[in-house]
Amino acid sequence: AMASRRLSRAAAAGDANAVHALLMEGADSGFQDRKGVTPLMLACEGGHVSVVKSLLQHGAPWNELDKDGHCAGEWASASGHAELASFLLDHAVRAELVLGVVGRQSREPDLTYLNQPVRYDGDDNLLDENNDAVMMSWEAPLMRAHAAIICASKGDVLNVGFGMGIIDGYIRDEHTTKTHTIIEAHPDVYAHLLRTGWVSSGTGNTDRLSADGNKNKNNTKTNIKVEFGRWQDVLAKIVSENEEITANTSGKSKEPRLFDGVFFDTYGEDWDDMREFHALLPKIMKPGGVYSYFNGLAPDNIFFHTVYCRLAAAELGRLGFVTTFQVTPIDTKSDAIWKNVKRRYWWGDTYFTPTCVLGGG
Repeated sequence: AMASRRLSRAAAAGDANAVHALLMEGADSGFQDRKGVTPLMLACEGGHVSVVKSLLQHGAPWNELDKDGHCAGEWASASGHAELASFLLDHAVRAELVLGVVGRQSREPDLTYLNQPVRYDGDDNLLDENNDAVMMSWEAPLMRAHAAIICASKGDVLNVGFGMGIIDGYIRDEHTTKTHTIIEAHPDVYAHLLRTGWVSSGTGNTDRLSADGNKNKNNTKTNIKVEFGRWQDVLAKIVSENEEITANTSGKSKEPRLFDGVFFDTYGEDWDDMREFHALLPKIMKPGGVYSYFNGLAPDNIFFHTVYCRLAAAELGRLGFVTTFQVTPIDTKSDAIWKNVKRRYWWGDTYFTPTCVLGGG
């Protein structure tokens, strides 16, 4: 512990030689003082690039938080060291790309969310049994933007995760599409889809709800297909049917089922689930197809959130997508928005809307 405290002092002073010597002696590169501050944070605060590099090479965790919830990258940017913060971002993305490959080997599906009840709280919220918000109406402007992105080519679109049906309402009411597929896994949400006329009874003339929740008698769109089940199972079936069609070279064959636009917004899943979803995209999308997703990972920490944006762009880049982010202002400050909601899930005033084009367009 003595050597680790000396390491903190040397890192703060920017003494690269002392830092190197202490690390070789076995000082803990991830040491935290009683305020949770690490040598890496102190080196970032001072803008000491060579010390930062040395600490990272010796395994100092980039994502450690102090007692106030700030990481080393935030210490760098708060002290005006933008280039150093950018260097840490690059390091974080590289580290996560490598760790992700290791951590991906074996994962059990987490079915907690699907096995617990959810309820619609008026027209504003969808809540789970703990009053955690699954989806809220403040997201509507974002969903409208996502709908426009995936419907640009007026082709076949897929939305994974119905929730309150906000994006599906915009897709149906404001855009022309060839087909509109919805995958929903939660039984209570699927029951809501049935109740509100999204699932056709076969005649194709069922009343459907418009985006504002009102019955829309004039809307007789029959191109909406709802598939009940986990996306993992529904897409595995589509992929295997597509592979059969491609393999069948003899005689007449139907076309593989590929989408022009895809949106992903599920609840109770994390980055690893999203990454698994991304790996399937080239098998279910047309070249030039556009993908977007609800960009809500680590919303309470701008540095972590930026890492996830860069990470998603890098992972999607490996799969043949070119990703851009549109900066969208969003206001969720009002306490009234979060009334009756146990846990707030959005903090910032900026949303980075992703557009990911397969083959770069």
